[in-house]
Order: sequence, then C-alpha cells, then structure tokens
Amino acid sequence: MSLALGVDRSSPVPLYYQLAQQLEAAIERGALTPGSLLGNEIELAARLGLSRPTVRQAIQSLVDKGLLVRRRGVGTQVVHSQVRRPLELSSLYDDLEAAGQRPSSSVLVNTVVPASAEAAAALGVAEGDEVHRVERLRLTHGEPMAYLVNQLPAGLLDLDTGRLEATGLYRLLRSAGITLHSARQSIGARAASAPEAERLGESEGSPLLTMERVTFDDTGRAVEFGTHTYRPSRYSFEFQLLVRS
Repeated sequence: MSLALGVDRSSPVPLYYQLAQQLEAAIERGALTPGSLLGNEIELAARLGLSRPTVRQAIQSLVDKGLLVRRRGVGTQVVHSQVRRPLELSSLYDDLEAAGQRPSSSVLVNTVVPASAEAAAALGVAEGDEVHRVERLRLTHGEPMAYLVNQLPAGLLDLDTGRLEATGLYRLLRSAGITLHSARQSIGARAASAPEAERLGESEGSPLLTMERVTFDDTGRAVEFGTHTYRPSRYSFEFQLLVRS
C-alpha cells in the first residue's frame, strides 16, 4: 500500500479516527480497490508512528462499516462499499449488476407449498392453495448480502433452479410476458436470529434490514410476495423526498 497517510497530533480528533477517515476516503475514490490487501498492522503503525492498538481500532471501525474484511491466512482486505438501492420497482439482481457488484445466487428452497394466511392475503388466493416458494441467498463478489424469500401463484411461470441462480426473478417474470406495474412495500429492522446470522455471516442479535413487498402486474394481479433480510453493513435503501408546496 503506497497511500500518502498521516495524522495531526495537535488535532482534537482521535488519531484512530483520522486514520480511519483517510482509509475510507481512499476506498471511496478507488485508490484502494476491492480485493486489495491493506497491509500489515505492525508495519502501518511503525510507518505512521502510531501504536498498534490505535491502528487496529481504525481498521476495526472500517470492518464494522463493511468496507474491510479480515480473512484468516490472507489479511485485511478491501471489499465493495455499501450498495445504496433506490426505492423503486426494480430487481436487486439488476441493481447490483448495474452497480458493478457481480451478483450471484444460491437457491436453497424451490418448491410448491400450501399458502400460509399471510401469503394468501398478499397474493389474493385462498389459504392452503398451492404457491411456489423460493428461498435464495444473494451474494456479491462471493460475500452474502441478502436472504430472499419469494412466493408466487403456482403455475405462473417456470421457476427452474438453474435459471434462478443465473439471473434475477423479475427478469424471469418479464421473459414470461408478465408486465410488472406497481408494488406495495414496507421496510423495517430487527435482530438476526441464529439461522439468519449464520446465513449472512453476522452475529446472532445483530441488526438486519427487512423489506416486504407485494408486486402487481398491469392487470392488478398480485404476482409476487417477497420477504427479504439484508446486511446493513453492505446495503441500504435510498429515499428521494420532495417538498410539497
């Protein structure tokens, strides 16, 4: 790492924070690219005349933000910055691909099940009617970002596992001639359960972003009910607010 780093000892800003801000700025402007190694903590501390705990604290603050990751046997590595997703009717897969995040999916469940009361109400079917349930782990650059659960009316389209892992659900809907028109969506947050934490590489009890969405086609028919969880260190929703005169 050949960055020009330095700290101002006369500043009231803590030394670890000064270093963390410089490293974060280097990541954001592309001077530290995803996949690059940050370097040895001892060497960095010696170079800047800082204590090793100070350097470790700076690095840990960026690990907590999701900008760095510690890999055993590899070192501290730069990862992709947080994905900011606009609140509009779009596929997570398409948004990640447009952002250069190299999305991939692992399909964990792909089956037909009786509709629960919640799914039945969302999709406008009778409780107990068959619905297609798909559960996927969405990754970017091999790192888990979101766990997606989607339920659709049975027989709506062919949900082949290979196709679901190769592309996004909304692309498959459109390729089947279904025109997506609108959605009803709610966003929340809660603590990760043990299974959720294990799937997403977080600690049990860590905060997770949640999103629930019902999507409608151009005839007003509900075609998809999604309940998703996201790692907040890697993902956020972005709002644009207009002032009403």
